[in-house]
Amino acid sequence: MARARPEIVAGPGQLTVPLSRPFLGEREEALVLEVLRSGRLSLGPWVDRFERALAERVGAPYVAAVSSGTAGLHLCCRLAGLGPGDEAITSPFSFVASANCALYEGATPVFADVDPRTLNLDPDAVEAAITHATKAIVAVDIFGYPCELGPLRELADRHGLALVEDACEALGASYRGRPVGSFPHPAVFAFYPNKQITTGEGGAVAVQTEEEWRLLKSLSNQGRADSGGWLEHARFGYNYRLSDVAAAIGLAQVERLDEILERRAAVAARYGTLLRGVDGVEALASDDAEHGRSWFVYPVRLAAGIDREAVIARLGERGIGTARYLPSIHLQPYMRERFGYREGMLPASEAASREHLAIPFHTGLTAEEQDLVVSELAAALELAT
Repeated sequence: MARARPEIVAGPGQLTVPLSRPFLGEREEALVLEVLRSGRLSLGPWVDRFERALAERVGAPYVAAVSSGTAGLHLCCRLAGLGPGDEAITSPFSFVASANCALYEGATPVFADVDPRTLNLDPDAVEAAITHATKAIVAVDIFGYPCELGPLRELADRHGLALVEDACEALGASYRGRPVGSFPHPAVFAFYPNKQITTGEGGAVAVQTEEEWRLLKSLSNQGRADSGGWLEHARFGYNYRLSDVAAAIGLAQVERLDEILERRAAVAARYGTLLRGVDGVEALASDDAEHGRSWFVYPVRLAAGIDREAVIARLGERGIGTARYLPSIHLQPYMRERFGYREGMLPASEAASREHLAIPFHTGLTAEEQDLVVSELAAALELAT
């Protein structure tokens, strides 16, 4: 799940604890400076270096860097051959790019409800949504928790469908012991500043064949082919390139990925401990033998009877960043107007949208900041009950 700027609610003045913050250091500065001094800011060697490093980390033979996760999802819909009259089944509990990628190609997104525990696509709901027009499944690893790739892959194979994994929130996650990105279908990652790693803006697509990689590189570079000149275009394409400046930041981040993932897991574990003593909140689904989460954000589920808006207002007054993660896509105004969606059609997703609240979470979050967040959250919950 490329994603929009997090919604931050706060009172007057600077936030005491922002919702998110990138984790950058001297290595990123040094590599960016090297690019700047080279005078070659785009279509230089740094994108190749970043792609190779990322491919190694996610266990994929090839990775194509692009300008955003949204761009990556769109290109995967091109790879899948989606077009007018086709349908792509996806999750309503996600960022809008998971559905918009089908719309960009003139296809129709069809929403299947989510599992209330994992918040990922329910394979039974996906199967029930398959029609003669279905051509693809766009499965989302929401909040960094891998979706049910095994059952979804079986469904896709049985019905002759393309499978695209929106892993924009899941860099570093694993499914059945394998890294997300290492499976036979395309997987899309995103690098907005609130993600596990950042390139400022940017994304990448992990694929298994050189043919797919070359096509992605061409499509993201205005349809240019390897053998053509700068003004020769082999196919209809887009300006979805990642700059060398962004790639240099990304390379430094990949080099520190183990540290970043460990720090984020530690922050999440400490939140889990602190929140056990707070009534009215429920944590996200835990890892199990098949699913290894990579922590993207830290949403909590509020108990029935708690006024979420009152909690948000109180935390904002106290300088604590929050976000309503996530509104259901099918209830966004443009989806209602275009397709006639309404409340009650996808109850599990709608309940999750009403009840979840993201609290500050990032790689460098300190223990003192966490203590403050949990203390203020507990006070806000008590007042909002």
